[in-house]
Amino acid sequence: MTRNYIAYASGHYEDELPLSNSFVLHPPRSIRILKHLFTMIPADIPGDSPIEEVRNAVPVTDDSTLPVLTIRTWVLGPVVCVVTSFMYQISSYRRSHMWVSESCAQILQLVLGRLMASTLPAKIVGIPGTNWKFSLNPGPFNIKEHVLVVILSTTGFESTKSIGTINVIKVVYHKNISVWASILMIVTSQMIGYGFAGLFRRILVDNPYMWYPLTVPKVSFYRALHEKEPRASGRLSGLQIIVICAVSVFTYTIVPTYFMQTILVVSVLCWIWKDSSTAHQLGAGYNGLGLGSLAIEWDSAAAWVGNPLILPRFTIVNTLVGFVGITYVCIPVAYWMNLFDAKRFPIFAQESYDYSGNKYNVERVFGKDLEFNEQAYSEYSQLYMSIAYVFKLGFTFAALTGTLTYFLLFHGRESWQQLNQSMKSESKSSDIHNELMKKYEPIPRWWFYAIIVSMVGLGIVNCQFFGKEFQLPTWAFLLSLAIPFILILPLGIIEATTGTYLGLSVLADLIIGYLYPGRPITSDTFPSYVQSTKIHAITFLAEFKLGHYMKIPPRSMFLVQIFGSLLSSSVKLGTAWWALTTVENICDRDKLPKGSMWTCPGLQQSLTHTMIWGGVGPAQMFRRGAYEGLYYFFLVGVAGPLAVWLAARAFPGKEWIRLVNFPVIFTSASFLMPARPVHYWTFFAVAAAYHLVARRAARGWWARHVYDVSNGLDLGSAFFGVLLALSFGVSQIAGPKWWGRDFDEFCPLSMCPTAPGVVHKKCPVF
Repeated sequence: MTRNYIAYASGHYEDELPLSNSFVLHPPRSIRILKHLFTMIPADIPGDSPIEEVRNAVPVTDDSTLPVLTIRTWVLGPVVCVVTSFMYQISSYRRSHMWVSESCAQILQLVLGRLMASTLPAKIVGIPGTNWKFSLNPGPFNIKEHVLVVILSTTGFESTKSIGTINVIKVVYHKNISVWASILMIVTSQMIGYGFAGLFRRILVDNPYMWYPLTVPKVSFYRALHEKEPRASGRLSGLQIIVICAVSVFTYTIVPTYFMQTILVVSVLCWIWKDSSTAHQLGAGYNGLGLGSLAIEWDSAAAWVGNPLILPRFTIVNTLVGFVGITYVCIPVAYWMNLFDAKRFPIFAQESYDYSGNKYNVERVFGKDLEFNEQAYSEYSQLYMSIAYVFKLGFTFAALTGTLTYFLLFHGRESWQQLNQSMKSESKSSDIHNELMKKYEPIPRWWFYAIIVSMVGLGIVNCQFFGKEFQLPTWAFLLSLAIPFILILPLGIIEATTGTYLGLSVLADLIIGYLYPGRPITSDTFPSYVQSTKIHAITFLAEFKLGHYMKIPPRSMFLVQIFGSLLSSSVKLGTAWWALTTVENICDRDKLPKGSMWTCPGLQQSLTHTMIWGGVGPAQMFRRGAYEGLYYFFLVGVAGPLAVWLAARAFPGKEWIRLVNFPVIFTSASFLMPARPVHYWTFFAVAAAYHLVARRAARGWWARHVYDVSNGLDLGSAFFGVLLALSFGVSQIAGPKWWGRDFDEFCPLSMCPTAPGVVHKKCPVF
């Protein structure tokens, strides 16, 4: 499972992953492997893997003499982990994301590792006071060492959902939470997931039928980096292309992020019809439907929806269908029919509103202890949302049931057969990779038991002493662990056999919303534990499978994963505390200076979300309130994949029918906010330029180097983001003053209501 969870850098939920990680079996990540490096392993090797893809990609040999926990591991891994953790946490507060893919980290660590191997002396150094000694240069930078360094460094990519809860408490509700409560919440939510993973490791890692489709391409990519690649004279190598692209995008990115932020969202319709509310609603790329909008920047194309260069074409088409369906069919039809009183509020916004069209006054219905007052709620106003947010919620419901239905119909029988095979073969036979791993010391099971017992104990202590600060009683904490514990095995089987990802946030929201309504912070804390536990468990297992394929000692894997997670979460918490206490008016768009980057786009919908699920509660909102019909989207989620399955069975010769992927369609629709229409259109524009133009004009070159170009663009953009944050961003230094410097789409009427008689500041009254 990949770690590039952009939704969580921005404070969102794991079922809102970039589409590049969702519902599709990805092609191998290095075309060069297919052309030059794949050594096809005969299927008749005794004890070889039963999975053809594994036989083709994973070597059946092992060099146990290669050093793994070297000085390079403990220098490069932590340094890059600190940088990426800081970068991702700062990114969650800024309007523009600083994004780097895992493959970029692989390239960077390869360059740094080989640099250390070529420059440091082979000197033996002893640690004072101990008998421990190590070499400053234990030899060439090897593939096993590379894998461990990348795993350690990319823990900064992981979601630390509990920090999102801290942001909600301090920024959205302006309450205090102690440092100790924060530390305990973060550590326990991570470590309990790792403990649970150890209980299922034999079935989900050691078993050859649990093969992880998203992990096998990583093996190919590592082999591509470490094995010799033939290159014709006069042609650029993959590494040279990466450097050229990185330098180019690094140089250009200063324009849209520092000198001319207006090109981050170019809304043409607003320029033509300056005084038309309808034109502004249709054309605003950020606060409208984005018709004709575009951003001239790589991050806008790749950091929100997915990478347009490497996603399969059918995934891009399904994403386009979902985006067009919600943005240009559902939303405008419902708005102009005034469903849910939509015209009283902006057409595209994340905030919550009262009936008069003003932002919802939380203090009128919640006391100092943030508990819901139903009488005050009935006397004041129901909670209302923009029509765009209503459909975002609806398609989120559809994505949950749609994914489950899709898996059961298209992959259920296959997964059940593989599970049966794995259970039968577990004690009778083993594949060659298990045989090769037997030479290394296994991890004792009591390590995982110790983690679970100690972390559950710390979590209970946290609830008893600090539970009021994050509104989580002990029984809710234990329930938040029981849900992922029950579902880790089936979800792990789904991911290990099909590569399909299933999120739990909607399920967690519904459960706690009905069991413990009237407490908004609980609706963030409870799903935080559910999601974090599940994500860390399955990520831990997927990385162990990578180590299994690469023949890395299990105890070394365990040590690196635990250390990297603790280091990353510490840096993220420190960064969050610094930003929340030193940046004046952080996340408050009304008080921040014009053009400020500290707008916290990921937190803009947190008030609405926590009010819906934990404040007012789902019973009030969806069963007795203004949005009682929204639960029908659960049935829509079932109907979509079912229709495709029936059509595929009725017309078995029509292969294109199976390419209609409703989980991708629903998820692309539900990912609106934090992603905006301008991000979608920029994504589609780049995808069209590649798939329809460049791929046809230079098919051979692009087949060899598309991943190199993508990695280079990501790398340059990410490095510039870190530089900007550490220099100008920290000191609040803005660019030169002129009309194009500040972020402005020049669509002021896009946020105006159009219902008769609704008065809104700086808006016409209809």
